[in-house]
Amino acid sequence: MTEPGDPIEGQILLLTAAKASVPPERLPDLVDRAQTLLAPRRDRYRREFERVYTDADREVFLVDWGHWDDLGEELELTERETAAVRRAHEEQVRRIGRRQDREGEFETAFEIREPVLIAR
Repeated sequence: MTEPGDPIEGQILLLTAAKASVPPERLPDLVDRAQTLLAPRRDRYRREFERVYTDADREVFLVDWGHWDDLGEELELTERETAAVRRAHEEQVRRIGRRQDREGEFETAFEIREPVLIAR
């Protein structure tokens, strides 16, 4: 599964890196940087956004479309880097959806919102 503090499984990072326009060795660092930003905001996310899943490793929130663009700017990521981190979060939620028999629910949500995973 995931290492403590990592909301995204290694296999998901490999899959995402293969599809992304960033070097595969760079993606884990980008995801870690995002977690460093997100972790202290967990309580705010709990108040402001719908939490659709939680387990021992992570919490999943659905945020307004464009939220990752704002986070990417805050992290000073390029558009490609931001897209790669967003995709990693999406792919992890898709995997959770398949495991929980909620894939259709999450796919429908992705039409209007984006997922943000925050490690526990």
